[in-house]
Amino acid sequence: MLTIDPKELTTPKLHGYLQSAVGPRPIALASTLDGNNTPNLSPFSFFNIFSSNPPVLIFSPSRRVRDNSVKHTLLNAELNREVVINVVNYAMVEQTSLSSTEYASGVNEFEKAGFTMIPSQTVKPYRVKEAPVQFECRVNQIIALGTEGGAGNLILCEVLKMHIDESILDANGAIDQHKIDLVSRLGGNWYSRSSEGLFEVEKPLTTLGIGVDAIPGFVKESGFFDGNDLGKLGNTETLPTDEEIDIFVKESFEIKAVLSADDESKKFLKAKEYLDNNQVATAWKVLLAK
Repeated sequence: MLTIDPKELTTPKLHGYLQSAVGPRPIALASTLDGNNTPNLSPFSFFNIFSSNPPVLIFSPSRRVRDNSVKHTLLNAELNREVVINVVNYAMVEQTSLSSTEYASGVNEFEKAGFTMIPSQTVKPYRVKEAPVQFECRVNQIIALGTEGGAGNLILCEVLKMHIDESILDANGAIDQHKIDLVSRLGGNWYSRSSEGLFEVEKPLTTLGIGVDAIPGFVKESGFFDGNDLGKLGNTETLPTDEEIDIFVKESFEIKAVLSADDESKKFLKAKEYLDNNQVATAWKVLLAK
C-alpha cells in the first residue's frame, strides 16, 4: 500500500489524490454579485449540506494553487454576504463546466455558459433557471483554512428560500432521485451521473441488527461475501427459525439440489445471489439450511 505524508507532496499532486479519493462530490453552482452588481457564476465540488435546522449549506472556494489568488465568488460573498446555490443535473453539466472558465472580473458567466438569469425573492444574486433546485442563501460565516495556494475557504450559507422544479417531484411531492438526475464530481475530468447507477441502502433507524460479529464464522471466512454482503446479513434483526428453514427447503426444488450437491461453495453462491437481489432473509435461510 502506498503511504503518503501530505507534507512531502506538491500541492497539485496532493490535490489530485484528494479529489480522486473523496467522491463523488455534489456540485454547487454558486451565483453572486460583485460590487458593481455584475453577476458571477461558478461551480464548486467542495460542497454539501451540514444542517437542516437551521438549513445550512457549505461550499469552499479554494485559493488558486498556481498563484495563490482568490476566486471572484469568495470576494463577492465577503462583500455582499449573499449567494444562490443551484444544484447541477445531467442536462446542464456541460454548461456548468463552461462556467468554471476563469473569465476576467466583470464578465457574466451566465451569458458565457448560456444559462438563464431569473430574479431571486429574498437575495440579490440571480438564480439559474435551468437548475432543478435553487437555494437562496445568506452568508453567515466565512472560515479561511489557510493562506497558501490550495487552502479552502468555508462559506457557511443559511438557506432562506428554496425553489424546486415541479417536474422532478413524485406523486407524493418528494424529489424523485431519477427525475432530478444529479451529477457529481470525481478526480480529474470524471463525473458521475446518479440516474445511471442508483441503489438503496436501508438505514437501520428503527431496527437493531444482529451485527457482523454475530454472523457465523463459516460465513465470514468463506471468502464469498464482501463487506456490503456482511453488512446486509448483520442488519437482520432476527434469524429464521428451524421451522422456517425446513419449510423453505421443502418448497424449493432448486435449494434441495444445491444442498444435495455436497458442495458448500454452491450454497454460498446461491446465498450471494439472493443478497445481490436484496433478499436477505432468503439468503440467511440458504446459509443456515442443512
